[in-house]
Amino acid sequence: MSEDGQRTTYVLVDGENIDATLGTSILSRRPQPDERPRWERLLQFAQDQWSQPAKGLFFLAANGELPMGFVQALLAIGYRPIPLSGRAGEKVVDIAIQRTIVELQRRESDVMLVSHDGDFLPQLGDLCDGRRVGLIGFKEFRNSGFLALEDDGLEFFDLEYDVRAFNTRLPRVRIIPIDEFNPGDFL
Repeated sequence: MSEDGQRTTYVLVDGENIDATLGTSILSRRPQPDERPRWERLLQFAQDQWSQPAKGLFFLAANGELPMGFVQALLAIGYRPIPLSGRAGEKVVDIAIQRTIVELQRRESDVMLVSHDGDFLPQLGDLCDGRRVGLIGFKEFRNSGFLALEDDGLEFFDLEYDVRAFNTRLPRVRIIPIDEFNPGDFL
């Protein structure tokens, strides 16, 4: 609950996963600044979608050095950056998000996870207990295990098409519903 007693949506961002998917699987290169998500739109989307306050937690691996410019930008748009470090090979972002989801099970809140990673399936499945739970990412890259949670109430949102988090159209290859097909997009 928020300070005013209103239910809160926690937006948990797996920044590494989204960045890797965008760079490796969609663009096949490092994204340019104008090709990166506008993270403030994600928080606004969460608030608008479920008509309640949203609190953004942005998890990032910071082994060695803190990316202060990015951290300051996140703070300025309302996120709580969570820079993490650990031993070599340790998936610190995944561990932290899993622990956060477990902690959120004890609270009356809703959750939107921004990731494609199947490592969160058990914890996210446990959250599907009547509260609102959402998964945000690129539909074609989400772990197929999340589909089984749809019957338990998991909602899916596309980072580009539903959230509209990008200023430019991404070169994605996806199945297009005929009602959305515009030949001009391909000519």
